[in-house]
Amino acid sequence: MTIRNSTPAEPIENLAIGRLIEVDGTRIVAELDPAITDLSRVYAGEAYPIGQFGSIVRVHFGKRIIYALVSRLRMKNEFEAERGMGVIARPDERIIEADLFGEGEWTRDGGASEWRLEFQRGVATYPLPQQTVYMTPKAELRILYKQGTGSTIAIGEHVGSGGAPCYANLNDLLGKHTAILGSTGSGKSAAVAAMIHSIIDFGKVTNCADWNPRIIILDPHDEYSGAFPNHSKLCTDDGSLSLPYWILSFQETLSLILGKTEFVATSQANIIKSALLKSRQSGARGIGVDQNKITVDSPVPYSLDEFRQTVDTGTGKPTAQSGQTSWLSVLEKLDTLRADRRLDFLMNNWVASAADPLPGVLTQLVGGVAQPRVVDLSGVPNEVAGICSAVIARTLFSLKVWQKSEEREKDPVLLVCEEAHRYVPNRGEAQYEAAQEAIRRIAKEGRKYGVGLLLVSQRPSEVEDTVLSQCNSWLVLRITNDSDREHVRSILPDAMAGLTKMLSGLRRREAIFLGQAAVLPSRIMIRELAKDLLPRSKDIEFDKGWINPPLSEAELKALGNRWRYQQR
Repeated sequence: MTIRNSTPAEPIENLAIGRLIEVDGTRIVAELDPAITDLSRVYAGEAYPIGQFGSIVRVHFGKRIIYALVSRLRMKNEFEAERGMGVIARPDERIIEADLFGEGEWTRDGGASEWRLEFQRGVATYPLPQQTVYMTPKAELRILYKQGTGSTIAIGEHVGSGGAPCYANLNDLLGKHTAILGSTGSGKSAAVAAMIHSIIDFGKVTNCADWNPRIIILDPHDEYSGAFPNHSKLCTDDGSLSLPYWILSFQETLSLILGKTEFVATSQANIIKSALLKSRQSGARGIGVDQNKITVDSPVPYSLDEFRQTVDTGTGKPTAQSGQTSWLSVLEKLDTLRADRRLDFLMNNWVASAADPLPGVLTQLVGGVAQPRVVDLSGVPNEVAGICSAVIARTLFSLKVWQKSEEREKDPVLLVCEEAHRYVPNRGEAQYEAAQEAIRRIAKEGRKYGVGLLLVSQRPSEVEDTVLSQCNSWLVLRITNDSDREHVRSILPDAMAGLTKMLSGLRRREAIFLGQAAVLPSRIMIRELAKDLLPRSKDIEFDKGWINPPLSEAELKALGNRWRYQQR
């Protein structure tokens, strides 16, 4: 991109704001000009605020221009006191602190009349104390914030840039994993919806008629189904979500039946493993699969009745002389699970037939063209929510593992994990162990197989570090909790950690966007969506709700029946 200017490489004295007093690696400290009484400047008809968090300043070093992101504005006497100096600054002296992030040079080829800014991330040339610091002209900012290379999507606009759009590299955003973090009420769900809408609209923007994204959203609160007109919803209420018990791996089956607290878990695990393999082999014969080539983890359907009988009478059962009754608790738990109507989507017994049910189960997750695929987990009991999310995540990963390389290239998938702290917590809770393992594996290895991960959380300090650290791009909205802000600071690159100081003061929909998918580390305003494209995460308004009469007896009766039948 180019800009018309006779001498764009020369400093603009009207935009000079101070001089460097310290250069410490990628961090610089500059003293503002004492003559500055108003923290704003007007140049070429545009206003420039001085010292705004996330704004970009520049330092000239010969032909090179070094750019830095402002991370702090404070009084100089505070700075001196913090360093243990004798306070000698006047009460009105101020300094700004900024983080170096890139450098550029204005060039012009031969007799060309237009100048071109050649910009690169990273800093090889460092400024020196006493050099002048300038604000960056908005025309130059628009070039720095250009669309970038490769496939990009617009997710908002840069704050203080005069409306320059913010672009994200699509392949880096999805293929190298991204985290969206923010407190309740910061606009986090709206940011997720805006990003997914931008991904879906990419085909229209680029005139690609064959654009068919594969997006699966784990939605624990049924927020997102109303945000996407052409979505496909999988829900336990209407029977559209089917996660049959037989698709569970051996470890997931153990988590479902035993948990991790039984003192006889080892002997029980041996009983279940033996019965599970025998039952799968029997099911394999029923659908024409070679029983000698399957394992205990193979997704082969089997009958729960046969599995129960095998546990009761098969190998691995303790002798009567041992006095152990470990198999009895397995039978009791199995009967309890089958009797729970809330688990029909999971425990519906398979009856042997000629038809193989596996393709149908996989089609609901990755087949069809309606996107995104919203998996409503709000009706799933909490005791199996972790297992259900684990099954979905592991199934997606397993599909990619067993695809051929050319098939993977044609069929990448994005998994959106809303409320990530619920499924991959940093605590060792037994019911989440399977989910942690499945999503952890996607975070570590998914990019090799074409599975992207979008982690969404309002409590980043409660998300497992191993998973969060695998994200290479971050969209961080307002965070008010001190421990969460400190956690975010610890996972960001050192040069960008200073940006976390502004997190508690961000406006709704305002965010810090940085990482490999960002053209530049930026303070941005997420694109605003129409009301009918937003998730149903809006707070209930008491003043509007209380102008209505209380529920009638008939309404309460209908509500009671939905409660009793566990149906919405």
